[in-house]
This record gives sequence, C-alpha cells and structure tokens, in this order.
Amino acid sequence: MPFFLKAFILFFAGSIAGVINSVAGGGTLLSFPALMFTGAPAVSANATNALALMPGLVGSLWSYRRELGAQRRWMLRYVPVSLLGGLLGGILLLQTGEGHFRAIVPYLILFAATLFTFRNSVSRWLEIEAHTIEQSRHGLAAAIFFQFLVAVYGGYFGAGIGILMLAALGILGQTRIHQMNALKVLLSLLINAAAAVYFIASGVILWPEMVMIGAGALSGGYAGPHLARKLGEKPVRVFVSVAGFAIGLYFLL
Repeated sequence: MPFFLKAFILFFAGSIAGVINSVAGGGTLLSFPALMFTGAPAVSANATNALALMPGLVGSLWSYRRELGAQRRWMLRYVPVSLLGGLLGGILLLQTGEGHFRAIVPYLILFAATLFTFRNSVSRWLEIEAHTIEQSRHGLAAAIFFQFLVAVYGGYFGAGIGILMLAALGILGQTRIHQMNALKVLLSLLINAAAAVYFIASGVILWPEMVMIGAGALSGGYAGPHLARKLGEKPVRVFVSVAGFAIGLYFLL
C-alpha cells in the first residue's frame, strides 16, 4: 500500500476513533481494523492500537478536567485495579499466538459491537439498587472486582470497555453523563497505559503506524467532548453500532 494512502487511512481512522472514545466509547472498533487493513499483524495491531489511542484519551481528559474533580472518591477506588488489570490483560495478549488471536478477532469485535448496541439492556440485566451497593461493603467490593475484570479485558483487546464502565457507574447511582465520561476516560487511559508499557518492553509496537493513528486520535479526542455537548451522543452511537457489526462480519467471512 502506498505510504500516503496508508497514512491517510490511519490518521482518519484515529481521528474518528478519538471522537468516538471521548463521546461513547468503542473507537477500537474502527482503529484496530484499520491497522489490520493496512497490513499489520493482528497481535501487533492490537498492541499498537492500545498505545496509539492514548493521545486521544489524554486530549479528552484535558477537555473533561472540570468534571473529573467530582470523581475523586471513585478514582481512589478504581485506579489501582485498573492499572493491575490492564497490565495483566497485556500479558495475556502476548501469550496468545498470532494465529489464535486472529481467529478470535471477529468474535471480539462482534462481542464489543453487541455490547455497545445493547448497552441499555446490559445495564438492566446488571441492575442492582444503587444505594444498596453504595452502603454495602460486599457490594462495593463487587464493583471494584468488576472494574478489575473490565481492565483485564481492556488490556487484552479494549473495545467496549467504555460501555461496561458507564453501565457500572450508572448502576452505582451516577447520573451526570459528563462526569461519568470523565472517569471513564481516565480509567481507559490508565488501562491502556499499563498494557502499553508491557507492549513497548516486549518490542511489538509498530511505531510509524502508532504515530499516524495517535496523531489522528489526539485531534479527535480533543474535539470529541465539544462535539458531544453540541450534537449529543445518538448519531455517534448509531454509527459505531453499524460500523462495528459490519467490520466484525467482514473479518468473520
């Protein structure tokens, strides 16, 4: 593939992924397939994608810096398990051979797309009285353990962790979407960072591709919260759902 065409595809995919991650989550459903489409091996594409999307998350976090202040209590609870789970997920990814990981890629994408599309049903299925969890020591422990499992999945693949975290925060009684998004972006950044450190040390990052995706993700991530406040989330959610299923079916077939 010509260099400039490859650069355009990856920058564009990174930009859209940055917007989507800051608004609704699920940007990996576009950026990861874009890396594979341009010729990257599946495991390296996934590892590179985790690192490449971090600039976009940093941009989003800066845009949400005012809302993040209201989440200090949950930051203290969730940051340690997010770092630990992200690192463990990254280790598990590199223990999966290229052939095996490529074989399960379509199912991971379709799972994430299903999770994203039916997030309201997922929330209802997991529904527990928010005040009971908040006041229960066991309920709080369960919420922290759930975040740990989300972080492990995030370090391994990543698509859909934003939906899982937003659903969990909603169950815990949070209703302010921008504050919830602020915490989601922070935790996503930490999960990716923990996995990315291991990926860098293991030498599996495709650096030119990472720069192309990352530059796009930074611009999209910074613009995303501003677009969310003006346009709302529905158009982005519909686009991600359709694209996710289409890409998953493409890889499956």
